[in-house]
Amino acid sequence: MGGQKTIKKNFIMNIILTMSSLIFPLITFPYVSRILLPVGTGKVSFAISVITYFNMFAQLGIPTYGIRTCAKIRDDKEKLSKLAQELLFINLIMSLFSYVFLACAIVFIPRLRKDKILFIIVSMTILLSAIGMEWLYKALEQYTYITIRSLIFKFVGLGFMFLLIREQKDYVIYGGITIFSASASNIFNFINVHKYIDFTHFDNYNLKQHLRPVFIFFAMSCATTIYTNLDTVMLGLMASDVEVGYYNAAVKIKNILVSIVASLGTVLLPRASYYVERGEYNEFLRICKKAMNFTVIVAIPMLVYFTMFAREGILFLSGEAYIDSVIPMQIIMPTLVFIGMTNILGTQMLVPLGKEINVLWSEIFGAVTDLILNAVLIPRYGVIGAALGTLVAEFIVLAVQCLSVGRLSLEIYRQVHWIKITLVTIFSIAIVNGIRGISLNSFIILLNSSCVFWGIYFLLLLFVKEPLITEIAKQIITKLEEKLR
Repeated sequence: MGGQKTIKKNFIMNIILTMSSLIFPLITFPYVSRILLPVGTGKVSFAISVITYFNMFAQLGIPTYGIRTCAKIRDDKEKLSKLAQELLFINLIMSLFSYVFLACAIVFIPRLRKDKILFIIVSMTILLSAIGMEWLYKALEQYTYITIRSLIFKFVGLGFMFLLIREQKDYVIYGGITIFSASASNIFNFINVHKYIDFTHFDNYNLKQHLRPVFIFFAMSCATTIYTNLDTVMLGLMASDVEVGYYNAAVKIKNILVSIVASLGTVLLPRASYYVERGEYNEFLRICKKAMNFTVIVAIPMLVYFTMFAREGILFLSGEAYIDSVIPMQIIMPTLVFIGMTNILGTQMLVPLGKEINVLWSEIFGAVTDLILNAVLIPRYGVIGAALGTLVAEFIVLAVQCLSVGRLSLEIYRQVHWIKITLVTIFSIAIVNGIRGISLNSFIILLNSSCVFWGIYFLLLLFVKEPLITEIAKQIITKLEEKLR
């Protein structure tokens, strides 16, 4: 299977994919947000959040269940082909039901009917997600293909953004381009899938065997989607599109950073499932420890840096019109650490071990917490109340998952050099704090401060001999020496 080499390659590909998710919004959102203003971006954000619920229903729990199950039998093409077809059938049937429910919602709910064209366009993600079978590609660890395909459509979408969005009423076009960039590549997934599975007819399809585990994963997806999108939906229903626009600006930055923090854990689910299936628990535990260490090394400095430079980040990405997004962004920044850890404990540990019911309970607690806090705080505090609800909900999810993993979580946390990482972060941010007064331009401040901060941070980690950073540095030096010979 290529062992560590394959994991490193997948990780590099996922980092490239993640960085593209960082760079493209940095290029497009400052342009789009200044044209559409909070009202326009708020409408699109609200539509995407609503359609996310319908897509969640269509997908059931297949995205995660498919990765785990296909990874276990990926060496047997016949079994893999039959399994993939069964999951695709379930997905397409549920997509049909989802479109029926969406049509009814658009007809009977005035808030949705007012922007029905936008909702219809954004709903294309439901069909595209179904035929894309992304779970199969991830189970087979085809991250090079996923990355290249995604980059191509992001570049095309980037061109459409600048060519077609010219005035505030173009928010519908913005919604369409957003879905095109994110999901249109799934058409190529469907065309390309014959390389990995056969579409020959099998006489003994058994959809029923998947229903129980799929519905468990569906319940997990429901809970996660509720507490990650409920704040936006409730803001749209209880406040205004402007408030949604403010919140969207803060959450967009958070989501980009979360994707970086979770980048290693994302590629390790199929490998962790493979190790558990083969009984290689020492290997399973080893990659879990490394993943947690990586998560903390990246998440803590990001939390500190973007809390301190939240104003500059918002001004650069969105402009003066979004200045009310600064405090919500600062409030939700600790979720970088919470989500990073739950990505390891839940997705990479509990799911491969077959304990997805524990993940479900953690997300139910999070969803209920978010629902209650949003209902109480949004009417009074608006966007700040939504941010507080999300912060507490993510902490609850982490706490429940720590209890579910038990003593194993303590063993993993012991591998993290908390004191070194914290002290190095504090020292780095203290030095960088003076840069804020050098320039009035938010982009220059961010550019200078980030270069200095991350440069000092990683150099100090090398100086204090943090094991993971030292290992990476040695590997880079070895590669350079090999090329120079």
